[in-house]
Amino acid sequence: MSRKKIIYSFLLVLLVVIIWQRPLLYYAFVQAKGQIRVVTDTREVDDILADPQAPDSIKIKLKLIQEVKKFAVDSLGINPSDNYTSVFDQKGKPILWVVTACLPFAMEAKEWSFPLVGSFSYKGFFEYDMAVEEEKKWKDQGYDTNIRTTGGWSTLGWFRDPILSNMLNRKTGDLAELIIHELTHGTLFVKDSLQFNENLATFIGTKGAELFLTQKFGADSQEFSTYIEDNEDSKKFSQHILRGAIGLDSLYQTFGHTLSDDDKTQRKQTFIEEIFDRIDTLSLHRKSDYLEFYKDYEANNTFFMSYLRYRKNQGQFEETLQNDFDNNLKNYLLYLKSQYPSL
Repeated sequence: MSRKKIIYSFLLVLLVVIIWQRPLLYYAFVQAKGQIRVVTDTREVDDILADPQAPDSIKIKLKLIQEVKKFAVDSLGINPSDNYTSVFDQKGKPILWVVTACLPFAMEAKEWSFPLVGSFSYKGFFEYDMAVEEEKKWKDQGYDTNIRTTGGWSTLGWFRDPILSNMLNRKTGDLAELIIHELTHGTLFVKDSLQFNENLATFIGTKGAELFLTQKFGADSQEFSTYIEDNEDSKKFSQHILRGAIGLDSLYQTFGHTLSDDDKTQRKQTFIEEIFDRIDTLSLHRKSDYLEFYKDYEANNTFFMSYLRYRKNQGQFEETLQNDFDNNLKNYLLYLKSQYPSL
């Protein structure tokens, strides 16, 4: 075959691939454009700290993040990086929307596959209209769907992740947890293992924040006690929702072929309403906040799948940490890093 024919054949194959993968390529282009904007349209933390016009309240949070980073590297085994050394000003607006979808009568999430990084049970968008379009696509096919904003994410070391300005509105302990959570993703992220990755980051983030607050403020401090109370509430609520997810899964398995979709939906919604009604039975420090927030909350399977994705394996991690690593979180993470290949 002549060189010209080889070139023409290659271009033809390339054209076919582009047409075939046009939606994925367009999505990748929009995401790359959004990601580049976020990581480049930033201001260095050092410049803000040196600026006499910058509010002291902002400087305190920025200094805290740098302390959290150092603690995470020195005491938790987190990989060092240049993340969170710059700030992106969100101007109080969301910048990323996440779409999830789940079968209506099974605890089975829709997964999206991407080159190199593998499969995810959520899909992020920097353009809100694209997120709405994606959600509608799956809702029209009968899936339970949800769109939510996100307060942080990790590029897994591909870019220098900035501090998002909305992060600075968080409580001290919550901010420390978020930073360690995202740094954990940049340290260990296993391909096609999203539930493991998110559960691990949640676990390391929570335990790491407790250790950091104890070291910096002391176990008798207001910062520590507030975080512990909030975390206790979150844990009890999460366990309640996880029990609800198990109950829903059992309910769906009783649905036979003779039951109409309307009847299935009615039984499902009644069960979900009962789960939320029982929030009042939980012993929570800030029960009124939960009752108010979930008073008219419209949940579907995606809500319960999110708790499975982020919280299901917390007990397993806790048991392994205590029994096999004598509560040494750094040794545990170092062991996991040695056992799993990371993206």
